[in-house]
Amino acid sequence: MVEITNVKVYDLKESVIASRNAMRLVPPKYTDEEFEKALPRAMKLAKCGGGSGHSNFRKGIRVSFDIKYPNYFSPELQRYGFIDIVTSSSKMHKLVQMDMDACFNEYVCDEAKSFIKKLIKQYNDTPCYENFIRVLSNCPLGIELFMRCSTNYEQLATIYRQRKNHRLIEDWGAFCEFIKSLPYSKELIICSE
Repeated sequence: MVEITNVKVYDLKESVIASRNAMRLVPPKYTDEEFEKALPRAMKLAKCGGGSGHSNFRKGIRVSFDIKYPNYFSPELQRYGFIDIVTSSSKMHKLVQMDMDACFNEYVCDEAKSFIKKLIKQYNDTPCYENFIRVLSNCPLGIELFMRCSTNYEQLATIYRQRKNHRLIEDWGAFCEFIKSLPYSKELIICSE
């Protein structure tokens, strides 16, 4: 199941204040008072949704986090163009050194674990390309990996809208709960619930 930790949110206050720039004649002051004045407008603009251009201020609210995930989850996450992978664990470099009893999620069956252990032993006995590619090609998608990611509130609004009812309820459900836990998520990301 997806687990998200070490969450950092940057430039929320500044981006909310900047949401009023279209109606200004002079640059804003980035004060708490200005934030309070700008928040109602930002909330209204956020309800316009992605694609309208009105919610673009959300791009400035950046979010970074660590995510632990099953391998089958990453192709779905990577389809979002503004999820930047800062760095990640690597099956390519570490697969044959991983603890096969600890690195799979609960849905990987014992037979699959035994088979991958057998292939790893064959590779360790005879480390060659063919043996390595057998290990890599037969690795269950339930192997859990981790990475550091960076994104923004605008992208998270799209992800939430598209994934809140996804059939991978444990994984996308956990990701949506993470989104809901962010500061002002109800007002600036989710907006419609």
